[in-house]
Amino acid sequence: MAESHSGTTDIAGAELAPAWLPPAGDLNELVPAMWADDVERGPGGSLTISGVPVGELKEQFGTPLFVMSETDFRARARTFKDSFDEAFADICGGVDVYYAGKSFLCTEVARWVDSEGLRLDTCSGGELAVAVRAGLAGGKLGLHGNNKSDAEINRALDLGLGRIVVDSLHELRRVADLAAARNTRANVMLRVTPGVHAHTHESIATAHEDQKFGLSLVSPEDSLPSGSTAELSAAEAAAKLAVESENINFLGFHAHIGSQIFEPDGFEIAARRLLALTHRIQESYGVVLPELDLGGGYGIAYTAVDTPRPAAEIARAMAAVVRSTCAELGMRAPRISIEPGRAIVGPSTFTLYETGTLKTVQVEVAGRDGVTAPRRYVSVDGGMSDNARPVLYDADYSAVVAGRASQAAPALSRVVGKHCESGDIVVRDVYLPNDVAAGDLLAVPGTGAYCWALASNYNYVPRPPVVAVKDGAARMIVRGETEDDLLARDLGAQNL
Repeated sequence: MAESHSGTTDIAGAELAPAWLPPAGDLNELVPAMWADDVERGPGGSLTISGVPVGELKEQFGTPLFVMSETDFRARARTFKDSFDEAFADICGGVDVYYAGKSFLCTEVARWVDSEGLRLDTCSGGELAVAVRAGLAGGKLGLHGNNKSDAEINRALDLGLGRIVVDSLHELRRVADLAAARNTRANVMLRVTPGVHAHTHESIATAHEDQKFGLSLVSPEDSLPSGSTAELSAAEAAAKLAVESENINFLGFHAHIGSQIFEPDGFEIAARRLLALTHRIQESYGVVLPELDLGGGYGIAYTAVDTPRPAAEIARAMAAVVRSTCAELGMRAPRISIEPGRAIVGPSTFTLYETGTLKTVQVEVAGRDGVTAPRRYVSVDGGMSDNARPVLYDADYSAVVAGRASQAAPALSRVVGKHCESGDIVVRDVYLPNDVAAGDLLAVPGTGAYCWALASNYNYVPRPPVVAVKDGAARMIVRGETEDDLLARDLGAQNL
């Protein structure tokens, strides 16, 4: 058999492997960066989490199943808080860390976030409702979103939210008017697009000009009336309006350059531009802007080639930039906040599936006319309804046989779901043992973020439950849906 792109020979389907996929090694080995710290192989090779075998989880809760390590989640939250507090202690007394509710949120997780000293970022009325039900104080919450409804803004004002992150001049005026109607002041940060190209998928890069989020640092706002602000950038015009409004408590600026980012240069450039903008506004209007949010969206390991940076390393690098830039500008540093994004919850969770249908097809090898290689399809009992990211972003994942060890030879495999879509792919390319059979358990790591949160009922498939494991015990924190749940809003079904 010819050599594959990854340098592996004599492996079924290896000619079809993408260039980035590492050679097949020990298929029973777990790459630590991809898993919660308390996940390991137990007796017989079964995957365990906090000592609980996946077979027991399957028997108790069924599959598909999101399995979360509470211990790992809390540890990652604490690590970000402690690392940034230490790095910024001499600059601004510490850092406020905002957990991304959109990545995964339920009342139990909201309470973990609060108890570990983090704040919570929300981006809808529904996420605010979860935070309120969990008992979080309004001052510890933020509200994002480029098109907030009046109801959402009013709820934020009623709760006394710590920050409303405003995306446009139009929204800033609405917030000011709604606050005036309540005879109160809204705590506002202005989201700017710092013009930094983030090395990530186009759909999750959020700091370039041509997208829906934020106020431009260079272009004027097209909704501006003619007059004294016409020559200002959108960000500067919004800052002027925020400073002058009696019903806006202008906290400072916010930027977010994207998500699933590994390279540090974009964050550092954005920080310098935001600090320069803060200094310019303070000098121009004689005000003090007490806060600055530097965003985040730090990358995690979905595959063996991903190399996430430790929180302490990120913190030290960001602190050095803020320290030196403030010194150059001769300004006092504002209170810094960050948003780690998926980096807290993503690695804490894996999805457990049961395999069903298996088949192998012959596929023509690119660039080699008439030469084919086998591609094995391994179907599981979930799919794009519980993980839409491969369809949305061409996201890559990995997978392992979870219920046992195997000494069988590796075979390039494609893990697919049960939905009526050819694009229903869970893991596009992974080496699995060639003795995988129907009934085997597969685990896909790194599914804590944007999997359950993006889950759907496509094909009327119920969404899976979420189980939290800690100290050798598992408990359900989000109930899985039933067919009765699926039919509960179908008014025709209620009349039968």
